[in-house]
Amino acid sequence: MSTPAPADEPLTCSAKGCRAPASWSLRWNNPRLHDPDRRKTWLACPAHRETLGDFLEARGFLREVAPLSSPTLEA
Repeated sequence: MSTPAPADEPLTCSAKGCRAPASWSLRWNNPRLHDPDRRKTWLACPAHRETLGDFLEARGFLREVAPLSSPTLEA
């Protein structure tokens, strides 16, 4: 949804039009398109964590939600 930020800029929320700093990582995959172990990541600010998660969950895509600073977050 959003383009990667340069290393010196804070990561921002993936919600359309939102420029708030991200604090959550929503890891997901579309089983019709991705291998079962592949994960894509959307970033979320506190205000959009639930709505982005609900969007992914309604489609059966959401696999994990973790704080952005979580050591399990893969690049």
